[in-house]
Amino acid sequence: MHIPTVAELIAKGESPEYVFWVGCAGSFDDRAKNITKAFIKILKQCEVSYAVLGTEESCTGDPAKRAGNEMLFQMQALSNIAVLNGYGVNKIVTACPHCFNTLKNEYPELGGHYEVIHHTTLLKQLLDKGKLSVEGGKFKGKKITYHDPCYLGRANGIYEAPRELIKKLDAELIEMRNCKSKGLCCGAGGAQMFKEAEKGTQEINEKRTEEVLKTDASYVAAACPFCNTMLTDGIKGKEQQEAVVVKDVVELIAEAKNL
Repeated sequence: MHIPTVAELIAKGESPEYVFWVGCAGSFDDRAKNITKAFIKILKQCEVSYAVLGTEESCTGDPAKRAGNEMLFQMQALSNIAVLNGYGVNKIVTACPHCFNTLKNEYPELGGHYEVIHHTTLLKQLLDKGKLSVEGGKFKGKKITYHDPCYLGRANGIYEAPRELIKKLDAELIEMRNCKSKGLCCGAGGAQMFKEAEKGTQEINEKRTEEVLKTDASYVAAACPFCNTMLTDGIKGKEQQEAVVVKDVVELIAEAKNL
């Protein structure tokens, strides 16, 4: 796949409408790379003008900030802002709610002012404009439940866009007991992904997985690479990987379209 970089386009006298912020997971995690590829395939099919920073992109600093290292966060943020402002970036789209929340809500006070959008919101906009068509494909009639990422749902109030996309698959959307504003964390947020478990009787992702299994859904849709990892681990822990498949919303759409 040829993925244009901002530097390449600027060198040709062009500039992308969106900078696709890939994020650490989408760049380095083998499972999350599939989410990145699926999103790029749809961007290309819908003829969206985009580019990535490539090697000029660094971590937003979200894990450092959540872990309490404010100085490291600001160092990373200021470095990224210098790159983004240097290219005159206005719009950013990302498939990671952690990157989305940090870029949207925490970069402005450090001089980074951008229009930041989550990939599910952009996909919904493309759908509404008629640039994206969504068919049921192999998901038609299937039971799908949706897990609300904390930094997409409760932190930024985005609940409906991913659900509207799932419904367009002609699938049956089944809500978990705890959803939307009462959604249950997957257990990875707040830098918990990178530390050992604390004392307790059950891991959070195990508890969330139990709610997934109670829906009797064949698929659990996520909209965050970290949620994807935690839910996948939970499903494996319950030995239900043959019964329930974890997919990002954009993967469902790409597979339904046979991209």
